Amino acid sequence: MAEEQSLKEKTAKGIFWGGLSNGMQQLLNLLFGIFLARLLSPADYGMVGMLTVFSLLAGLLQESGFTAALTNLKKAEHRDYNAVFWFCTGMSCLLYVAFFFAAPLIARFYHTPEITRLARFVFLGFVCSGLGITPSAYMFRNLMVKQRAISQITGLITAGCTGVTLAYFGFAYWGIATQQIMYILITTCCYWYFSAWRPKFNFDFSPIRRMFGFSYKLLITNFFNVINQNILSVVLGRLYSEREVGYYNQAYKWNNMGQSALWGTINGVAQPVLANVANERERQQRIFRKMLRFAAFISFPAMLGLGLVAEELIAIAITDKWLPSAQLMQILCFWGAFFPISSLYQQLIISKGKSTRYMWNIIASGLLVLASFLLAYPYGIRSMVFCFVGINIGWLPIWHLSIRKETGLRFRHTVLDILPYAVIALCCTGAAYWLTLPVENIFLRFFAKIGISAALYLATLWLCRSVTMRESFQYLGLIKRNDR
Repeated sequence: MAEEQSLKEKTAKGIFWGGLSNGMQQLLNLLFGIFLARLLSPADYGMVGMLTVFSLLAGLLQESGFTAALTNLKKAEHRDYNAVFWFCTGMSCLLYVAFFFAAPLIARFYHTPEITRLARFVFLGFVCSGLGITPSAYMFRNLMVKQRAISQITGLITAGCTGVTLAYFGFAYWGIATQQIMYILITTCCYWYFSAWRPKFNFDFSPIRRMFGFSYKLLITNFFNVINQNILSVVLGRLYSEREVGYYNQAYKWNNMGQSALWGTINGVAQPVLANVANERERQQRIFRKMLRFAAFISFPAMLGLGLVAEELIAIAITDKWLPSAQLMQILCFWGAFFPISSLYQQLIISKGKSTRYMWNIIASGLLVLASFLLAYPYGIRSMVFCFVGINIGWLPIWHLSIRKETGLRFRHTVLDILPYAVIALCCTGAAYWLTLPVENIFLRFFAKIGISAALYLATLWLCRSVTMRESFQYLGLIKRNDR
């Protein structure tokens, strides 16, 4: 009982600091993003957006799934961390050299010669991030969510100020690129400051071989996951102009800020906590369903609400020149509402050590998305985005079937955990939309939509005696714990 209470307290603290951290991070991203979007053009964002998928893929190769592998070890020793550190550091340097010489080929693929110099600068982030993988994994395994939060917020503030300053003085897309490098550098330095672990000059890679059977599957899986999430940027960069890529990337950025804030709230604790109770079937099932209800409680109103105010938000924050992004953002926000739920299923599968099953699910869904793009391409960008959203939401039952046997979870129960929040949020945002149609002032309409939808959602859950909402309010001190 004491152990269960301790885990519960760690989980609650982790969720609190994860929520606080991601809330602040997304607020900072919002503020700096507004300044940059006003100073820069869609083409500037498109230039950097074309390189995003390469940076993400390189990040996966240098990390190679060892963060999750270290987390899933029953006892992670210094030699395990040390082996991962030297592997990731060496891989990072090799990747930079490889991408340095591949930069002209990337520029030729996009028919944009300027990308060569930009790519060689952006890819310097590989080396910096490689040094931070192991201390970050140490903090992740030990639920040091507060310290990770401080590191990331410090990096964001420093990098954001740098990017805005450079953009103001006319450095265009170089400002965004420098912002990315600064964030990686400062965050890595902070990870080293807070982490108690330090490397030794002992090059024993036997732990790598032991963990590789688990980690390589995650590497392949995450590779396809990145392709799945970013394939549109590559396709659009190849077939359309930098401006159109910029519109899509701006829509994706705003949606990603929303879903990252939500998923980041529980991401810092989900896999370590689920892995900690992997051998206790009923307890793990109970914890997972509670996380599922909490994810649905915050994700559906937040992401459907973000889609509700997309046009007003973009017009107010970054001017009418970005309005073509609004419709794409609304479609992506619908997927954003389901994203934390899908991610929780993935973390559950990993915690059970079923990395092979996880890998094939991601590969299959990614190939299906790619095939749908080829079919939808003649009908325009919106059709391709609809395909992406529809396939990812439709894959949720398959995620459930993939882990049902090991967990004993019933699909009916998980639907009942999620559905009430989805239906209530959809009805409340729909009501807010119709009630604000006569409002012509864009500022009044923006705040009216937020206020009406939030008030209706909270009032409905309160009348329905939502346990999840009451527990959240109790933890935050908004109501007394003996209030029933």
